[in-house]
Amino acid sequence: MLDTLAAPASHALEIKHSRFLAQACPINSAAEALAFFDAVSTPDATHNCWAYRYGNEYRSSDDGEPAGTAGRPILAAIDGQGYDRVAVVVTRWYGGIKLGAGGLVRAYGGTAAECLRLATRSPLVPMTERILQCGFEDMGIVHTLLGSAGAEKLDEQFLAEGLRLHVRLPADRIDALAIRLRDATRDRLRLSEPAHHD
Repeated sequence: MLDTLAAPASHALEIKHSRFLAQACPINSAAEALAFFDAVSTPDATHNCWAYRYGNEYRSSDDGEPAGTAGRPILAAIDGQGYDRVAVVVTRWYGGIKLGAGGLVRAYGGTAAECLRLATRSPLVPMTERILQCGFEDMGIVHTLLGSAGAEKLDEQFLAEGLRLHVRLPADRIDALAIRLRDATRDRLRLSEPAHHD
């Protein structure tokens, strides 16, 4: 089970006179990650290296550090701490002492990992959507069961034959909910997956 950040987080470390500042933020798209990097990158810093993961999408940047010594270790920290939908930028102010490739990997990866380790986590629960159709006589029990399953109502339409609901709920609760709805309405309720329009 992966987590995202409950709120933005930051963590600073000093390594051989170089200052490293990790800033992490939850994201809802790759575009949000890039906007976050633009917003927090410091122009007067030596390097602003970053990485993000959003599901299967990920990118990283070494921002002028030797290839593979900054962006990839930051991404490895995101994955290693069990995060998704997270962007991290690690800003470095050079302090006059070269760290070498191994030292850079440890500094960037370590600052990012520590930032994420100390941050407040929020579980990422896979969600699913369903269309529910029921007669007016079943509306009360349907609403009660949806509430107890933690379902969120996205749309509600009253039709001649009853109610049509579009709901979103945690994917791991759908099977139990379907059984309870079927039993409560004596199988009068129709449950279907929404048609996807791309």
